[in-house]
Amino acid sequence: MKQILTVKHLSKSYNGLKAVSDVSFEVKQGEKFVFVGPNGAGKSTTINILCTLLSKDAGEVVYGDLTLGQDNEAIRRLIGVVFQNHTLDDDLTVRDNLGIRGALYGYSDKEINQRINELESALEINNYIDQRYGTLSGGQKRRADIARALLQKPAILYLDEPTTGLDPQTRRVVWKIISQIREEFGMTVFLTTHYMEETEDADHVVIIDGGKVVASGTPIELKNQYAPTVLKLFSQNPGPLKESLEASGFQPWQSGGHVQISISNSLQALPILEAIQPRLDGFEVINGSMDDVFIAITGREIRA
Repeated sequence: MKQILTVKHLSKSYNGLKAVSDVSFEVKQGEKFVFVGPNGAGKSTTINILCTLLSKDAGEVVYGDLTLGQDNEAIRRLIGVVFQNHTLDDDLTVRDNLGIRGALYGYSDKEINQRINELESALEINNYIDQRYGTLSGGQKRRADIARALLQKPAILYLDEPTTGLDPQTRRVVWKIISQIREEFGMTVFLTTHYMEETEDADHVVIIDGGKVVASGTPIELKNQYAPTVLKLFSQNPGPLKESLEASGFQPWQSGGHVQISISNSLQALPILEAIQPRLDGFEVINGSMDDVFIAITGREIRA
C-alpha cells in the first residue's frame, strides 16, 4: 500500500510548553491507523494540525503531493472529520444538515440528493433522516456525524474518539458500519480512542505520551514486545518445577504458588505441558492485551 500521509518531526508549543515534540509517522492508503495516548498526551493537538485547524511550529505534513501550509484548501477536500463533540444543528433534520454541508462543498442539488441517498443506505439512517438532529439518540447522532464526514467522499476519515459516551452495543454497531464503509470504499481510517480494544484490529498503532511518540507497530508486534503471552503453571511444588524448566532451557519465574513462562503463542505451550505433566496440577494461558501494552509503556491506564 502506498503512503497517503507522511508526518515528519512535527512540533507545537503553547506558552513555551511543548504539546507535540518531534512526532513522526506514516499512514498507508486503506489502513486503519490508530493514534492513542493518555489525556494531555498531544493527540488532539496533532489531529487539529493534520486537519488544518491549527498551525504547526515545525515539521512537515504531506498528503500525497499536497503539503500542509501550502495546499490547505485541497487537503480539506481530501479529509473527513468526525469530532468527539457533535457538530450538526440540533434544530435541523439530518437531511437538511447534510444538504447545507453539501452546498458548502459546491455540490448541485442533484449531487447532494444522490450522495444523501447513498449515505442513507450505507449508514442505515433512513429511519430518522427526516428527524431533527437534536431529538436523536447518541448512537443515531454519531451515524449522522459520520454521514456528514463522508459527504464529500474523503480519502481519509478522521475519527476523534467517536465512540466515547456510547453504550457497548452502540459502539459495536458504529464500528460495524465503519468497517463496512472502509471495505466498500477502500477508505483510510485515522482513529484516536480511549478504548484499547478498538486498536486490536488496527493495521498500525502509534502511542503518544508527553507529546512524543513512545511506541509504534502492529498490535501483534506491540504485544509481542511489551505484553507477551504467559503460560501460568500451578503445582504443589513450584520450586522443583521451576528448576526443571530452567534445566530444559526455559526462563521461568516463580510468583507465589505458581510458575510463569513467556511464550509466543498458545501452541508453544504444548511441548512444555507434555514435558512437565507429572508435576503439574493445572495451567492457564494468559494472552497479552493492548491495555497491557499501554500500561507497560506509559505506566498508567489509558483512562487515567
